[in-house]
Formats: sequence, structure tokens, C-alpha cells
Amino acid sequence: MTLQSLGLLSLDDGLSPGVTPQSPRPGAMQNPATYNFPIITETVEGAWAEIMIRGCPSLEPACVAAAKRLVERGAIAISSDCGFFIRHQAAVAAAVDIPVVLSSILMVPMLLRQLPPAAKLAVVTADSTCCGEDLLGVGESADRARIVIGGVEGGKFLRDALKLPPISTDVADIELEVAACVTRLRAAHPEIAALLFECTGFPLVKSAIWRSSGLPIYDITDLCRLTLASVDRARLMV
Repeated sequence: MTLQSLGLLSLDDGLSPGVTPQSPRPGAMQNPATYNFPIITETVEGAWAEIMIRGCPSLEPACVAAAKRLVERGAIAISSDCGFFIRHQAAVAAAVDIPVVLSSILMVPMLLRQLPPAAKLAVVTADSTCCGEDLLGVGESADRARIVIGGVEGGKFLRDALKLPPISTDVADIELEVAACVTRLRAAHPEIAALLFECTGFPLVKSAIWRSSGLPIYDITDLCRLTLASVDRARLMV
């Protein structure tokens, strides 16, 4: 019997062969306890954080190949550990026959429909300079005008994430940077009524930001839970 799992496409962290990566922290999207469900991962070779954030079309075959390996290993849904994998959503979804949700950005159109027409949605990302409107899946100009994007580029979190191998940033430092970003966005756009965390590292500070902002917050863990809950696990038993 194959163990049914949530499959994750993983960034290439540059670790030497045989080196064990750090265990995911409590609340992390890579932690099985976040979903009470097994997780399996496949590294996308060459998908270093800097390259994935900036975007590289040549990585698409490696993403598809990794997704197929996850299916072979028992994945019943596929996500990723970087929201910028959204660029490869269509190709991966077309290559496998299970649900694929590579980024929380997929929720943008849905969240806009949940909010009043005059309200705005803030997308909080690791690097706003690389998170353009082309990634949001929103075609109408009126809808695009309701989305504001802010990031923590220039801060410690992104500097640590771009290193090879990456360094885990203290949760307190992540909270400070995300909170400062949210404060800036709300000062410029008082109409913001909800936050969407693009970065898969931000679920670690979701509760703290909710307490300080009072706004609804959505992230990749919400999308993964929804997807897992929608799958008929008994039908997929092999």
C-alpha cells in the first residue's frame, strides 16, 4: 500500500549530498503537523531561491519531472515551498492527474470576490519587485486596481533565504519585517480588507500579524488544507 501524502516541489537548497536539512519549524508549511498529514518532497534541481523568485522558464521540465516523481511516490495533491513556483502551475497541472496548488497566489481571484467592491487585497511577498501583475491571474483592470503588492526585499529574511544553503531567520525578525510591510501598505491603502501571504515562510508569523492587524489572512497552508480536504482519499488508495 502506497502512503498517501501531500507532495511538495522544493527549492534546491544547495546542500551537499548526505547533509540532512533542518527540520521544519512548528507552523511551517513543510511541517506534517501543520496538516496532520504526511508530506513528501522532491527537489527541483537548479531551482535556487534567487532563480525561482526572478523566474526561469528553463526550470519547467525539472518541475514537471519532480511532480511526476511525487505522484509515483503517493502524492494525492502537489504544492511547493515557494510561491513563485506559480509560474509553472499550468505545466505541472497539465502533467499529472491530481490537484496542483503551487502557490497561494491562486487564491487571489477568489479573495477579491469575497471582499466588498471598494475593498482591496494586499499580497505580501518576499520580493515585490518580482511579483508582478502577470502572476496574479486577474484579467480585469478594475480587479487589478484592487490588488496592492508589498514585500520584505532588502531585509534579513530574504537575504538569509537567498544564501546557499539558506539560513533560517528568527521568527521574531520575520514578524518585524512582515508587520512593517503591512503597516506601510495600510498607510498607503486604507481600503485593504484582507492579506494574502505569497511567501511560504510567512505562515510562521500569521497569528502574530493577525493579532496586530485584525485583518483576515490567507496563506499556502490554507490552500493546502482545502485541497487535501477535497480529495477522496479512499478512491485513491492503491
